[in-house]
Amino acid sequence: MFLIRQAKPEDTSTLLKLARTVYFINLPPDERIIANKIEHSRRCFRRLVGKAEAPRSKKPSKTIVMDGLAATERDSDSFMFTILDQEGGPIGTSQVRAHMGGPANPNWRFAVSEKRFYSEALRFGTTHTVGRLDGDETGPTEVGGLVLDPGFRGHSMRPGKLLSFVRFHFIGLYRTVFAETVLAEMLGHVTSDGDSPFWDAFGRKFIPYKYADADRFCQYDRSFISDLLPKEEVYLTLMPMEIVKLVGQVSTDTIPARRILEQLGFKYRGFVDPFDGGPHLDAKTSDIPLVKWTRRVTLAKPAAIAQCKTRAIVSAMSTEGEFRATEAMIDAPAKGPARFTPEVMELLGVKTGDEVGLTPLKTFAASAPSKRRS
Repeated sequence: MFLIRQAKPEDTSTLLKLARTVYFINLPPDERIIANKIEHSRRCFRRLVGKAEAPRSKKPSKTIVMDGLAATERDSDSFMFTILDQEGGPIGTSQVRAHMGGPANPNWRFAVSEKRFYSEALRFGTTHTVGRLDGDETGPTEVGGLVLDPGFRGHSMRPGKLLSFVRFHFIGLYRTVFAETVLAEMLGHVTSDGDSPFWDAFGRKFIPYKYADADRFCQYDRSFISDLLPKEEVYLTLMPMEIVKLVGQVSTDTIPARRILEQLGFKYRGFVDPFDGGPHLDAKTSDIPLVKWTRRVTLAKPAAIAQCKTRAIVSAMSTEGEFRATEAMIDAPAKGPARFTPEVMELLGVKTGDEVGLTPLKTFAASAPSKRRS
């Protein structure tokens, strides 16, 4: 079994190494940023203790500074998970942010559409792809930052999928903390050196920095995007065709992650990242199966493995804000207490009578292990 817990300061060096294996927006290869994210996440976990039904804030947001990073009152809660192998070493991470932007603090994206032209005189028409800078102030929940040690990609127990699914399990447990929509900003095509062909063809014409540098600035303040990028429609078809074909597409390493999200009902609705052209996928939170299936149950006396017929993600939160989760076979009737094996109880640090989180995997458990990278 793999254990997932909240990220801790001692994970920083390992997560920095993982961040250098593949470029991700939410996990830049910067030790200070990673350390700040871990510390901020730790505080957010602690604030959740005893607040499963805390009301969602509806007041307008204002820009504040938290843990050395730009944040807002509505997007300041973010949770960072680390997955450990059986020897107890970190092998991956993922994140969920309660709100990405909000009123007066838009999350910037590119709205992509087509414009059709037709000449009666020539009896000929053309279609052009255009993009317009768009600011989303709805403050959706964002999932991202999923990175797995390359040595565990293709593993039969699929730790990458567990890293992805645990975020929706967590949203289901603390539903009122999160928004009505969940957003996933998928990484577009980025080279191993951290360069983006789309950025070089478009963004760098207006913001004279390398893609990695401009993206890192977003960790502190996003206002420069609207200050410097054009507000008018941009005809993307004026770019080289090989660049246009990348718009709305993900990098090879991100294809499995996109497929997992699409299985959960996420859809591409014509919005892309203004930096790398990667697609924005979203889903209504209440429609995501893993969120709907999540519930809290009381733990009964231990069960033998032969009595455990349900595969599920299970978790526990200590009174000190220590979150632990794993995937295991359990005994979980539709109603009433659940039973775990002694090994699972020990791994989560729980005992009979404790309240635990549970998400039965149902159809997801029936799928055969894939050799694709998760």
